[in-house]
Amino acid sequence: MTTWIREVCETNGINIHYLRTGGAKDPVVLLHGLMGSGACWTPLARALEGEFDVVMPDARGHGGSSAPHHGYRYDDHASDVVGLIRGLSLSRPVLLGHSMGGMTAAVVASRGAGIIRGLILVDPTFLSPERQREVRDSDVADQHRQALGLQKSDLVAQARARHPRRSPEIVELQAEARLKTCMGAFDVLTPPNPAYRDVVSAIDVPSLLVMGDCSPVVTLEMATELRSLNPRVRIEQVQDAGHGLPFEQPERLGEVVLSFLRELVQENSTFSATSTGDDVLL
Repeated sequence: MTTWIREVCETNGINIHYLRTGGAKDPVVLLHGLMGSGACWTPLARALEGEFDVVMPDARGHGGSSAPHHGYRYDDHASDVVGLIRGLSLSRPVLLGHSMGGMTAAVVASRGAGIIRGLILVDPTFLSPERQREVRDSDVADQHRQALGLQKSDLVAQARARHPRRSPEIVELQAEARLKTCMGAFDVLTPPNPAYRDVVSAIDVPSLLVMGDCSPVVTLEMATELRSLNPRVRIEQVQDAGHGLPFEQPERLGEVVLSFLRELVQENSTFSATSTGDDVLL
């Protein structure tokens, strides 16, 4: 990671900190979940950086990005992503998001505007109104408030006990990210979330929906329904993984993501090779 770019992009009146693998390659933007950071994508970025320019921003209120007093709803996060893409002059990147980042990515894609080439959603927070209220009323924010008073070593020890299958590296990165997540970031849990069926129906780019088989947010039944709403959605279920799929099965996720990305690049190359100047009139 020492050779990766670490910069800040100013957009929407705030600074978005990001990591970037760089190079003259097709761009992919990775969006983390609540209490995460761009650095938490390190294992996946390593798998992608040989073929893609991977950009890993910290969402507002997370990591090294600004933590304004307000503006933590999904529309705010989506506007930050659009601002980042334009600010860095990324040419139609593929957008990949997990959990909160998955819903954010879906909202960006649903806006159209032709700024992204494809979409990968890793168990996004597609929650029913009832489930949204349950999450809001849970003690997740209080738990985080208490965690902010702990040492990193304490958080690492807790996480290792709770998630013994996760690598020491990812446990460390998640502990660091948690300590840099402000309390305001939890405003994203305030209902109502964007209506995920409407969001998915409005997406007009090739999309991949990835989820685990161990109590994921997006069940196979939900995924099948979403595919019926939008035939551009492809489904991939990863075995032996839950909502923390990127941290529990990083190698398998890397394989699935690389396969989809290579297909998109190939399709784009074929289109470019067969296009003529007249196509702009279509």
